[in-house]
Amino acid sequence: MTPLSVSPQVADALASGAPVVALESTIISHGLPRPDNLAAARRFEQLLVDVDVVPATIAVLDGELKAGLTDDELERIATEDLPKLSMRDLPVVLARGGSGATTVAATSFIADHAGIRVFATGGLGGVHRGAEHSFDESADLKVLSEVPITVVSAGVKSILDIAATLERMESLGIIVLGYGTADFPSFWLRSSGHPLDWSVPDAAAVAAVMESREQLEVCSAIVVANPLSLDEQLDPSRHDVVLEEALRRAEEKGIVGKDVTPFLLESIVELTGGDSLQVNLRIAENNIRLAAEIATAWSRL
Repeated sequence: MTPLSVSPQVADALASGAPVVALESTIISHGLPRPDNLAAARRFEQLLVDVDVVPATIAVLDGELKAGLTDDELERIATEDLPKLSMRDLPVVLARGGSGATTVAATSFIADHAGIRVFATGGLGGVHRGAEHSFDESADLKVLSEVPITVVSAGVKSILDIAATLERMESLGIIVLGYGTADFPSFWLRSSGHPLDWSVPDAAAVAAVMESREQLEVCSAIVVANPLSLDEQLDPSRHDVVLEEALRRAEEKGIVGKDVTPFLLESIVELTGGDSLQVNLRIAENNIRLAAEIATAWSRL
């Protein structure tokens, strides 16, 4: 039996068919600086509550998979030094009665077990640059090929190989829908320059695809690629200069493997004077708002 703890609010909403949106916890523990991360986590949940959607922040605490946190538990995620947990880490942490913040992969898995069908995140993991030599690919992709969840994201970060990531998602059967766009976004930027096969105009259209997926008993995820508006994105010319410098620093220092992504992200924050963090927050809030609309449309079906 899965050691899953669903909060009373989330359980009641799922039982009654009310809208629920899952939220990941690594953005709180690792993606945002203290003490602002706790205020942001509370704001993320409040954005959902304000439109009558139940938030289900996902984490692992004291050997339990948690779908929906109390405020005290949310504070633990924001203030304790917790590890970042992907799928492979869950059995070990549970066996030890440990705690941790969940990535997109682990959050998707836990949300699916709880019966939650909509999940808002910032950006997905994907295929890393140079993966043809390193085989470095995020576990997010494999898990999303196996769980029927709908993930709202701003694409993948431009530090990744976006073309290869889209190819892998196609191979894995992950459905990708551009929300009001025919181009795949690259997190800080509205467009990556890579076209998408399918786009949708509104949340009801996403819910309709979800319903068709259920009817066909397809078990892969739907990724809703939700770009920032032009005036909210990071300045493209500045982005290109900063990314090139961050990649140069990583190569110069010989950074490899799992250390590459955090190093590049920290470098980009430094090189933009913190502006990239403000864009991160806009992305998260933008995706949460859309996820709320999709969850509400899904609940009506």
